[in-house]
Amino acid sequence: MASARKAVSAVERFASLFKHKTGNVIGMIHVAALPGTPCSDNDVHKIVDEACKEAVIYKDLGVDGLIVENMHDVPYLMADSVGPETTAVMTAVCLEVKRLFKPNPVGIQILAGANRHAMAVAKAAGLEFIRAEGFVFSHVADEGLMSACAGDLMRYRHSIGADNVLVFADVKKKHSAHAITADVDIVETAKAAQFFLADGVIVTGAATGQAASTQEMKAVLQNVQMPVLVGSGVTPENYDQYRYAHAVIVGSSLKEGGHWANRLDAGRLQHFMGRVREIRKKHVDATMII
Repeated sequence: MASARKAVSAVERFASLFKHKTGNVIGMIHVAALPGTPCSDNDVHKIVDEACKEAVIYKDLGVDGLIVENMHDVPYLMADSVGPETTAVMTAVCLEVKRLFKPNPVGIQILAGANRHAMAVAKAAGLEFIRAEGFVFSHVADEGLMSACAGDLMRYRHSIGADNVLVFADVKKKHSAHAITADVDIVETAKAAQFFLADGVIVTGAATGQAASTQEMKAVLQNVQMPVLVGSGVTPENYDQYRYAHAVIVGSSLKEGGHWANRLDAGRLQHFMGRVREIRKKHVDATMII
């Protein structure tokens, strides 16, 4: 199994999940606050139901993939303090979201930096990928100091038989200070993630909803042989600038009022995907896998 995996490139693994060579759209499901967190009403059935309603809307309007994330669990805990209730409820949510969204790919992120927890959920729920914080190099996040996890995470993935779950790693991620790695630019960080066996890297802006640098995106694309995703600030107006990335992860611009914490707005999503289809039609040779 391991040798077969090494023979297949990261781009080929990505292509087996996503039908477009570039510009795939991955929608965000920001799960309602989970049990035990300050903003939660502890109603698991309601949490699952709300996530499922969004999954159906996303599928009906043609989104290519989804990420399920516990972003309402503010203030976030560091990975070592994330409890079993979070893993359990996220598994319940993801099982239902995957059932409704199949055969399209679904991933998961568990904040903050709870990448082993996310990998366990992905294994249990049959998900295709996780989004991992702090994969290489340490940084200071708003939750505290976050250290690199690649060695531990990739060994854990193999130990539970989850080698088919792709790891998309944030590089120089949002909501973080990178002063301690100021002498290591985003290209070198992405190269390190590739060397440590990530299946793709994610380029973001400084915060949720803030646009990523197109210059950084292009520089990373030119210097790694793996999928490059854009993880914040994508809108109908700027999607064309990011279509060279293998995928864009979109949340805030699809929500009511353009704010991540609000409900998914079907009208905004329909407008976004209409713009995506226009651009894909114009550049069909560049964006479709033949």
